[in-house]
Amino acid sequence: MKIFIDTNVLISAALFPNSIPYKAFQKAVSEPNIGVICDLNVDELKKIFARKFPNKIQILNTFLSIIMTSVMIVRVPDGPISGEEKIRDEKDRPIFRAAISAGVDIFLTGDKDFLESGIEDPRIVSPSEFVAYKKEQEK
Repeated sequence: MKIFIDTNVLISAALFPNSIPYKAFQKAVSEPNIGVICDLNVDELKKIFARKFPNKIQILNTFLSIIMTSVMIVRVPDGPISGEEKIRDEKDRPIFRAAISAGVDIFLTGDKDFLESGIEDPRIVSPSEFVAYKKEQEK
């Protein structure tokens, strides 16, 4: 399965290596799954760490150097796509576009704008839901 990993999950995974988001991240990038992020995720990570966690930039740099070898990085397509209007926060729509363009099966996020959007394809799940997935559900 292809799993798109949203920025908020990446932030929590980088900062809290024993957390549920980190476990979800690990599962998303482990065989047989393929973890997917987009170039905008990386930009957001750098901006958020610079603003909110300036004393943890080295943690981010280490995390990024590790994940770059374990995820597929896709580009954000230009222009709106059908269904993205269900995402309340317009700033989140390019991330959704990238996930759709990559053909992901699951969108992994802790963002309520995504989780409460009513979008069914791809399936939008929280880190705790994803960690709880059973192998037979992943087939």
